[in-house]
Amino acid sequence: MLNKVARLSFWSALCFIITLPAMAHGVAEQDQGFLAGAAGTHLIPYLYLGAKHMVTGYDHLLYLAGVIFFLGKLKDVVVYVSLFAIGHSLTLLAGVLSGIYINPYLIDAIIGLSVCYKALENLGTVQFLNPKFMVFAFGLAHGFGLSSKLQDVSLSRDGLIANMLAFNLGVEVGQVIALALLFWLFTWLRNQNNFAAIAKTTNILLFCAGLMLFGFQSVGYFLL
Repeated sequence: MLNKVARLSFWSALCFIITLPAMAHGVAEQDQGFLAGAAGTHLIPYLYLGAKHMVTGYDHLLYLAGVIFFLGKLKDVVVYVSLFAIGHSLTLLAGVLSGIYINPYLIDAIIGLSVCYKALENLGTVQFLNPKFMVFAFGLAHGFGLSSKLQDVSLSRDGLIANMLAFNLGVEVGQVIALALLFWLFTWLRNQNNFAAIAKTTNILLFCAGLMLFGFQSVGYFLL
């Protein structure tokens, strides 16, 4: 009975994620108001907002779910997620602090493709380059996605470095929380008799979600 309930909960949650509007995950409107008006150092609020961004960032979580889906050892999860975190942190900080700006629609289309690529890699369809290198490279793209949205808020330069370091730390804290739950879920799934079928279906759905995000953002890039 518990297995049936857990399985139903898993598919319900997955379907909810897949049917989210295919738009980029940005900074919430109420948070934009705070960021735009916050001058000086605000470490705790920025730490909180960074964690909130990651925990609610379904585009990041979809990709990371694909990354750790077949990783059964915690040390492997740490290696891959660390590579993603390094890439994400580099471009997040460099983008905001140096003013490197990429069109949000373009970078979010690439983020959509990152989900598609990882799903196809998990399905054994593609593997152009070393998986670790690809995780790092897509981490760079995900970081630029957030830095572009933060730049749209017109952040105050007063205390910006400290605030961005706190925000980035919050992102990593949120990432650890989300991945701990995902790792537990995927560990449970691997013990199911029909895991092969679950794995195939899940990664097909991941591919569809990434394709939706890519299509929506591509239309926005060319038309808006």
